[in-house]
Amino acid sequence: MSHLNKKDIMAVNAQFGESYFENESSLEYALSYFKQNIAWTRQVAYVLRAILIDHVFGDGNKRTAYFVLIWHVRNNGYEIDQKRALDIIKRIVLHRRPSIVHIRRLLENAIAKRD
Repeated sequence: MSHLNKKDIMAVNAQFGESYFENESSLEYALSYFKQNIAWTRQVAYVLRAILIDHVFGDGNKRTAYFVLIWHVRNNGYEIDQKRALDIIKRIVLHRRPSIVHIRRLLENAIAKRD
């Protein structure tokens, strides 16, 4: 499966204002999980956590994370309701230091396989 790379995510964030990194190394670390043979939901959990908790960008982190979430869910043959996707973003942010297991569980409980 394909995934969004650093350049793609930067382009998404640029749509929401001035795109500059505040924590580039966190995003690079999270994206390195796409090279590992692990479930795509776990890979995405690392990226969401980096964007939302480590504040990868100066602005637009929640909107960028929402796009990344929707894109990866659809790219992997699943669907997610907009309200549930927003709820995942909200829960990650409000939890403050959620584990990868917690984020992955939120994601897996919200998706449905496309027909």
